Amino acid sequence: MEISDLPSFQNLYHHRAHHLNLTKTRLIPTNPNFFFSSKNHFQSQHPRRTTFHSIVCQTRNNEEEGEKLKPVESGNSRFRSKSQDFVIKKSKGKARMIWVCSSCGNSSSQWWGSCKSCEAVGTMTQMSVSQTEFVEDKSRKSWIVPCKTDGFGPQRLTDVNKGVNQLTWRIPLSGVFGAEVSRVLGGGLVPGCLVLVGGDPGVGKSTLLLQIAAMVAQGGDSGGATPVLYVSGEESVEQIGNRADRMGLGIGTEDLYLYSSTDIEDILEQAQLLSPRALVVDSIQTMYLKGVSGSAGGIMQVNECTSTLLRYAKSTDVPVFLIGHVTKTGEIAGPRVLEHIVDVVLYMEGEKYSSHRFLRSVKNRFGSTDELGVFEMSQSGLQAVSNPSQIFLSEQHFDFDVLAGLAIAVIVDGSRTFLIEIQALCTPGMPVSGSVTGIPQSRFNMIIRVLMKQAGLKLQDNAIFVNVVSGFKLADTAGDLAIAAAICSSFLESPIPNDVAFIGEIGLGGELRGVSRMEKRVIAVSKLGYRKCIVPKSAEKSLVSLDFRGGMKILGCKNLKDVINIVFGSN
Repeated sequence: MEISDLPSFQNLYHHRAHHLNLTKTRLIPTNPNFFFSSKNHFQSQHPRRTTFHSIVCQTRNNEEEGEKLKPVESGNSRFRSKSQDFVIKKSKGKARMIWVCSSCGNSSSQWWGSCKSCEAVGTMTQMSVSQTEFVEDKSRKSWIVPCKTDGFGPQRLTDVNKGVNQLTWRIPLSGVFGAEVSRVLGGGLVPGCLVLVGGDPGVGKSTLLLQIAAMVAQGGDSGGATPVLYVSGEESVEQIGNRADRMGLGIGTEDLYLYSSTDIEDILEQAQLLSPRALVVDSIQTMYLKGVSGSAGGIMQVNECTSTLLRYAKSTDVPVFLIGHVTKTGEIAGPRVLEHIVDVVLYMEGEKYSSHRFLRSVKNRFGSTDELGVFEMSQSGLQAVSNPSQIFLSEQHFDFDVLAGLAIAVIVDGSRTFLIEIQALCTPGMPVSGSVTGIPQSRFNMIIRVLMKQAGLKLQDNAIFVNVVSGFKLADTAGDLAIAAAICSSFLESPIPNDVAFIGEIGLGGELRGVSRMEKRVIAVSKLGYRKCIVPKSAEKSLVSLDFRGGMKILGCKNLKDVINIVFGSN
């Protein structure tokens, strides 16, 4: 039995409120036919947050009807009658201790060294909870609201999108900056979506969302300014306003509203009054919901606050942006279920002392997760980079004839192709003194061992340093050949000509393997004026027939020895 099944229960509080005298600890009825006592204030606007230990329903003392109470469910003394007058009593439950995983939110009655759900080690923390039963209405059964049609049953797929224009369904973001953000989101901002943005402290999460909020408030390509609410639980309104003025967002953003609060109920009340086109919450770890145990940022608070915002987004078609803190390992802080609830998860990356920022989509229900947005942090905020290859090639790019240890890799990230500079340095010394920046350590170790075993380079007595320019995180295996070429160039002290690019994956036998979208990579190389491109032998035949700008040559190689002979000659 659910609380929504009780006759006129919702009307009890709304229509009989004038019969009650409210105090801090209990509700005292003046009408003898009613009785309501509660330790906490009854939240009429949020019945889903109300917990009851026992519910007792009692009819009026009506001799004519002679009606008796009929139990409908055992265990909690719940009763139901045909009368619309009820007595509801809330008793105090005993507290008990449980163990909750801080990673996934799974609970257990006893401590375990590792979580039985996510197998994380050392994440079980003790929590005190009351033995209460959550009495919930039908809306509590789902995070999202029912379909907005006359019928609540299943619908045909062909009927769902009738009359919906996919080109105008999304909220457009204008300008070069808006186009870069739209690329990562999958083509624009979807009404009613819940977007989570994570990243290291100081990387620019608040700056990014403040610029997006200002852009949506100005109306973008759709014209017509609309209100946008930016809520911060970490900064005051004055601090946000000063930051917006420094970024030059004060002009033309009359419909951008700032608010400072950490109470979800208060925030949603303001949102209902304002009816914004978008809502930004900075950050979800600072928010709390009344009636939920735990402090702000705890597992239960983060879970319930996110669920409440999700229901708001789906019921109003208002897109909601959340900023999430990250742990030392770079993951979103809080329970793993947080990333399952939201529609889109974006990560913002960037080196501490670098001005370049990368926005990646790791989850997107409305588009691809392979897209990458490239920005540059300036005094006026984030600026989109239209040609990312320019920032990945250092100023020394045209001095390759006199510098050893530099090579160009051709990388595809999402729908974009980048040319990235790889730097390597080999010096005599202990191997453990080297370091790697921008590529996985395991991949680096494999390339070193292959060069020693298959190419015959004596690298065991050298300290090797490898760096990817501009703080880019290189995960594409197509950069293996450029990494190996840069190491060979530094070890042999032989510079690589500045008109050569490298594409290919290296196998354990020293062979070169083909990679995906080879034609797209080679065409991008030719457009930037390179004259030679070294690729795996298996891909040479399909590329030779292409007409490249400037007459670029395709050089196919079977293994690393062929590459060394072609690039470095007799060295």
